[in-house]
Amino acid sequence: MKISVITVCYNSENFISTAVESVLSQSYGAVEFIIVDGNSSDNTVSIVRPFQDQYPIRLLSEPDEGLYDAMNKGIKMATGDIVGILNSDDFFYDDQVLSKVAKAFEDPSVQATIGDIVFVRDNDLNKVIRHYSAKNWKPSKFAWGYMPPHPSFFVRRELFEQLGYYQTDYRIAADYELLIRFLLKNHVIWKYLPVITTKMRMGGASTDGLKSLITLNKEIKRGCRENQVYTNYPMIYSKYLFKPFEFLNKNV
Repeated sequence: MKISVITVCYNSENFISTAVESVLSQSYGAVEFIIVDGNSSDNTVSIVRPFQDQYPIRLLSEPDEGLYDAMNKGIKMATGDIVGILNSDDFFYDDQVLSKVAKAFEDPSVQATIGDIVFVRDNDLNKVIRHYSAKNWKPSKFAWGYMPPHPSFFVRRELFEQLGYYQTDYRIAADYELLIRFLLKNHVIWKYLPVITTKMRMGGASTDGLKSLITLNKEIKRGCRENQVYTNYPMIYSKYLFKPFEFLNKNV
């Protein structure tokens, strides 16, 4: 069973090597690694190329129409049975992540898996700031603004062909919309893995200031509406009452 890991990047010279090294260090052997670069103007591509001497990384560098367009390009390039996304400033938690994911997909009824992620600060990648767990998540929580952690999501590749790709007219929450479409609207059979798949650096487009927060929640509402899920802004914004508890849950 081959797993395709897709990393999209643009001017990621400060982080890309950590992401690449975390893929190359995986104990699981059947991994296809695809990097889609948005024609970076910094040293991102020149940092990646030497890794290609060690590992057959498939590298595409050309202009794109944004993050989700780049993700779609990578998915369409993929030849693996399973697809997962690794952001360029994130990295796998340890070298066993893909082995554990592959084990779950040995059950032919499993179409997707979700797990946990942790957030760290760039000045101390070993110190967990926030633990984002999908243990108690269920699809009905989409209406309340809760999604499983997208970096922990692995899915059978053919489902993109059947159910569609990321919608590129979303700025921040195309991942939210896709997960609603897959896991709730189309009832994709998923399994929770009690596994921390990914370390994420604090920050990112969806957490970058009040303007981004407003855009995010507008797009969450839109994603729910387009997939026939009733919600409203009081429901969506209520989740911020509980977010501090994620920062307290750091026993990982």
